[in-house]
Amino acid sequence: MSDSRIPPSRTAYGEELRKRREAAGLTQEKLSEQVVMSRTHIAHIEAGRRKPAPDDARRLDQVLVTGGVFARFLPTLDGRPVADHYEQAALFEQQATMVQEYGATLVPGLLQTRAYARAVFRSGFPPMSDKDCDDAVVTRIARQSILEDAVTPALWVLLDEAVLRRPVGGPAVMAEQLRHIAGMGERGRVRVHVIPFSVGVHAILESGTTLMWFDDAPPIVYVEGLRTGTILDSPDVVHNCQSSYALALGDARSHEDSLALVRAVAEEYEHG
Repeated sequence: MSDSRIPPSRTAYGEELRKRREAAGLTQEKLSEQVVMSRTHIAHIEAGRRKPAPDDARRLDQVLVTGGVFARFLPTLDGRPVADHYEQAALFEQQATMVQEYGATLVPGLLQTRAYARAVFRSGFPPMSDKDCDDAVVTRIARQSILEDAVTPALWVLLDEAVLRRPVGGPAVMAEQLRHIAGMGERGRVRVHVIPFSVGVHAILESGTTLMWFDDAPPIVYVEGLRTGTILDSPDVVHNCQSSYALALGDARSHEDSLALVRAVAEEYEHG
């Protein structure tokens, strides 16, 4: 396989492995001895030409002390990968200790139900085939495995009220989606805040935004538009985005009031 045919997801995976290995002060040969893999196989993984088996990925996580990044991200190397512009952000998402999301018009991917995600993918152009849509939904839901840990990453979700009111997929899909968000919030796994329409303009209105924090690296920001996405890591820019998020959070309803609103809108969808 030539480099031009290597899926971006595998390139990002291999680059992350190389960075982690070098940060640990290991050569490919030394790493191969510790994870019981050939040096050649590790070289192929780092180049994106091969993917590790699940047991290999778990050993890489153990030796490189990643917190499970390589095992969790493994499913995205098959089928339809995440969008090209989201490749690196998806890896960062797997490593983050805290994530703060802002949904301007849509529920963020980490909280989407299967039916909601399917409706979102079906709305794009050019239209997806049934198989491509199924693969995309599976990949999106697989990202949510990071929430299986009861604590890490801490997840805060700031939603514009428009996210609640836009009937993506129809009333039944929206009712299920909002019940899911409310349930995650009630269990304490996610902190939810809604910015009501009455606030008008707020500090983070312009685009979907994700702020991420890490144990061993500076924080970053990911901003996304139509078929585009950018990782921002300049300290000044990151600080400004954090401040904008904090200002918007100050305009939002409290967690409990937000959950009450989410449940109330779900009931509206359920009862027509």
